[in-house]
Amino acid sequence: MSTSADEPTDRQVAAADGFAGRPIGPAAHGPTDRQVAAADGFAGRHIGPAAHDVATMLATLGLDSLDALLDQAVPPAIRDDKPLELAAAVSEPEALARLRALAGRNRVVTSLIGTGYYGTHTPGVILRNVLESPAWYTAYTPYQPEISQGRLEALLNFQTMVCDLTGLDIANASLLDEATAAAEAMTLARRSSRHAGSVFFVDAECHPQTIAVVATRAEPLGIEVVVGDPATDLDPAAAYGVLLQHPGTSGVVRDLRPVIAAVHDAAGLAVVATDLLACTLLVPPGELGADVAVGSSQRFGVPLGFGGPHAGFIATRDGLRRSLPGRLVGVSVDAAGRPAHRLALQTREQHIRREKATSNICTAQVLLAVIASMYAVYHGPEGLTAIARRVTGTTAVVADRLRAAGLDPVHDTWFDTLTVRAPGRADALVAAALDAGINLRPRDADTFGMSFDETTDAAVVDRLCGALGLAPLDEGLDLPAGPALAGIPAAERRTSDHLTHPVFHEHRSETDMLRYLRRLADKDVALDRAMIPLGSCTMKLNATTEMIPVTWNEFAAIHPFAPLDQAEGYRELIADLEATLAQITGYDAVSLQPNAGSQGELAGLLAIRAYHRSRGDGGRDLCLIPASAHGTNAASAVMAGMRVVVVACDADGNVDVDDFRAKADEHGDRLAALMVTYPSTHGVFEAAIGEICDIVHAHGGQVYVDGANLNALVGVARPGWFGGDVSHLNLHKTFCIPHGGGGPGVGPVAARAHLAPFLPNHPVTPEAGPATGPGPVSAAPWGSAGILPISYTYTKLMGPDGLRQATAVAILSANYVAARLRDHYPVLYTGEHGRVAHECIIDLRPLTKATGVTADDVAKRLVDYGFHAPTMS
Repeated sequence: MSTSADEPTDRQVAAADGFAGRPIGPAAHGPTDRQVAAADGFAGRHIGPAAHDVATMLATLGLDSLDALLDQAVPPAIRDDKPLELAAAVSEPEALARLRALAGRNRVVTSLIGTGYYGTHTPGVILRNVLESPAWYTAYTPYQPEISQGRLEALLNFQTMVCDLTGLDIANASLLDEATAAAEAMTLARRSSRHAGSVFFVDAECHPQTIAVVATRAEPLGIEVVVGDPATDLDPAAAYGVLLQHPGTSGVVRDLRPVIAAVHDAAGLAVVATDLLACTLLVPPGELGADVAVGSSQRFGVPLGFGGPHAGFIATRDGLRRSLPGRLVGVSVDAAGRPAHRLALQTREQHIRREKATSNICTAQVLLAVIASMYAVYHGPEGLTAIARRVTGTTAVVADRLRAAGLDPVHDTWFDTLTVRAPGRADALVAAALDAGINLRPRDADTFGMSFDETTDAAVVDRLCGALGLAPLDEGLDLPAGPALAGIPAAERRTSDHLTHPVFHEHRSETDMLRYLRRLADKDVALDRAMIPLGSCTMKLNATTEMIPVTWNEFAAIHPFAPLDQAEGYRELIADLEATLAQITGYDAVSLQPNAGSQGELAGLLAIRAYHRSRGDGGRDLCLIPASAHGTNAASAVMAGMRVVVVACDADGNVDVDDFRAKADEHGDRLAALMVTYPSTHGVFEAAIGEICDIVHAHGGQVYVDGANLNALVGVARPGWFGGDVSHLNLHKTFCIPHGGGGPGVGPVAARAHLAPFLPNHPVTPEAGPATGPGPVSAAPWGSAGILPISYTYTKLMGPDGLRQATAVAILSANYVAARLRDHYPVLYTGEHGRVAHECIIDLRPLTKATGVTADDVAKRLVDYGFHAPTMS
C-alpha cells in the first residue's frame, strides 16, 4: 500500500503530534518547549506505540489518560510526582556531538601494560557483521533453542575453542571476566575437593585484580586466601585448592607440574589461569595436570573498552562437569532425530535452586564470546599460532636489546611479557616511554613491565627502543622471523594439535566468513525481526545512535589501567551517568563496577554486610527474601555469607505482611537485610512496601530493592525514597544496553549515603571506589565501561519527560495485554484496582487441565508464528 506524498503517515502524525513529549495527562495550556523538543526527537521513535495506539489501549481500559492509569496501578505511598532533575532531551546529532567531545578527551596511547588486557585487531567482517549487527547484539539468551540455533552454534564453537586450547574436557559458554572466573573456580574447587581444609592458595604471579576479586569473594564464605610463591610458600596439606597463573603476571613461564602433583597428592584441586593465545605455543593447563583453567578471551578480537565487556572462560576435566557454573551448550537431537543445539545442565540453575545454587551468575558474555569464537574461526589454528609466534618473537627481540643496554629482564622465560630491572630508574623510564606515546606497566622504583600483542609492529618497537635508550631495529629486520620461541623452555612448548574441528578450517575467504555469519544469524530471532515479550527482562530498542560510539577508537582502545589523564572523557561520562542514575533511583551514590546484575546484587549485599560490621553488628547474617523474588537473590545472599529465610506470599501475589512481621520479629537481632524485587516478579506494585521497609528498619536491618524491574519505576517512583537502602540496576534492561544473546550486561549498585563507603573499590585504580570498600567484584575498575556510552546516550536522548513516558507506556502495554486476555486466560496476580505493573502472568493451568495444552505448547506455537516465546514458569 502506498500513501500520497501530500498525506503524512500514522507514524509521522504520531511524531508530529508529540505523543512522547506531551504531558502524561491532558495538557492545560499546550505543550512546553521541552515537550515539543522531545516530540520532535528521539523519544517518539523509541517508544513503540503511536498516539492513536495509546488512545486505543486507554479506551480498552476505560481510562482517559496515562495519569489515570498510574493512579490506579502505582500505590500512592510510593508515587513520586516530582520531576526528574535531568537536562531536557537532546537530538540524535547533538547527542553524538557530545559523545564526540567526550571521546576527544580520551587519549589513545599504545598500551603495553598487559596484566590480562591486550591490543587486538577485530577482523572487519566480524566487526561489521557481529559487533555492529543488530541480528547479533539485540538477541536474548538462547533459552528457546528453536529460535537460537545460530547463537548456540557460535557458543559451541567458543566452548570447543576453549577446550582445545586449554587441553581440558569441557567448557561453559563464557563467564564475566578472568577474575570472576577465578573466583568461580575457587568455589567450584571447594565443592568438589575431597580436601577438608578451608585455605585457597593463590599464586603471587596472578594478576592483581584477580587476587583482589578472589579475596572479595572468599571472605564472606569463610575461605582463607593465602597469597605467595607456590614453590616455597604452599603447604598442600592445608590448601583444598590452588590458583596458578601461566604465564605469570611478570611474564615468567614456569613448570607447574610439581606444584600441581603436590596439590593432587594432598587431595586438592589445581586451577590454572592462562592465556588462550599463549596456549597455542605452551603446554596447555590440561596437559600440565590442571583440574580447571580460567582466563579471558579478550585478545581474540574483543576491543579493550577501558576494561570490558570481555568474555571470561572456565574449563574443567570431565569429572567436574556438574559443578561447572554458568551456561553450557550441548548437542542434542530434535523430535525428528536431527542434530540440534540447546542449553544443558546448568541452564538457569541459580533461578531454580535459589539458595542452594552453586553460583549467582545469570548474565554471560555471549556477544563477546561469539566475537572471540569467530576470531578463531577466521584465523584458524595456523593463523593463531602465527600471531603467537610473532608476539613472542617481538618479546625476544626487545629482551635482547634490553640486555645489551644493561636493563636485565627479571626472568629468562616469557611468552609476551617482560619485567625489567632498572634500579632507581624505573619511574623515569616509564615516563620516557609515555613521552614516546607508549604506556608501560609501573611496578616499583626498580622494576617495570611491558607486554606485546598482535598490534605491536616494528614502528612501536622502534619507538620503545628509542625511549628506553636501546639499539634500534636493524633496517629490513623481519620481525616475525626473529628468535620466536627463545623465551619458552623446550619442555614447556606445546606439541599437541588444537582447533581440529572443521569449523576452524572452512571459512578462510571473506565471502565464506560473511556467509557463515549470515547463515547463523538467519536461524535466530532477535529484536531486529520480532518482539521479545520477556517480562522482567524488559527488552527495549537498542537504538543505532546509542550503539555508534561503542566502536569509536577513543572508547574502544583505552586500556583499563592506563593513566587516568588518558581517560578524562570516560571519567566525565561515568560521573554524569552515575549522577543520572542516582537522580532516577533516589539514592546518593552509584558504582558502575559490577558487570552483571548478579555482581550488582553481591556488591549491594557486601555493602550491607560491611556496614553492619562497621557498627559492631557482625552477628547480623540473616536475609529475608519473599518467595516472589528473583532466583539470583537467594544465591547472592548465600555468596555474601548470609542465611536465607523465605517469606510467604498471599493469594494476590503480595508479600504476606503477617508472615513477614513474624519472621522479622523472630530473627530481629540477626536480621541483616531484606531482598525484595519491586515491582515483584508477580507483576504487581505491592501497596505494603513502605510498611515492610519500616519493619526491617525497626529491627536494625537494611532494605535491598532488586532493581531488575526499574522499567516500571523510572520517573514514577524512586526506591531510595520509598524505603530502599541499596539496589542494583540492570543497564541491559531499563537503560538499553543490548542483551547481546545473553550478555553483555552492566549491573550498577546504587546506595544511600550511609552505605556509600562500602561500595566496591579496586586495587589498581583507587579512584574507582572508596578506600573503605570491601574490594572489587569485577576485574576492571569501572567494569564494562566500553558499553556505558549506550546508557549515557539513551538518557540524554530521552530526557526526563521521555523516560517517564517510557515507564507509563510500559505499564499501559502490560495492562492492555492483561485486559485483552483476561476473559480467555486468568491473570494470576493484580493489584488493588485490578492493575498490573509492566508485566503480567497469564495462568494456563485451567487450559492445561481442560485440553492438555501446556505453556510449552503455547510458547512453541508462538515461535511457529515468528514470535519469541514469553517467559514461562
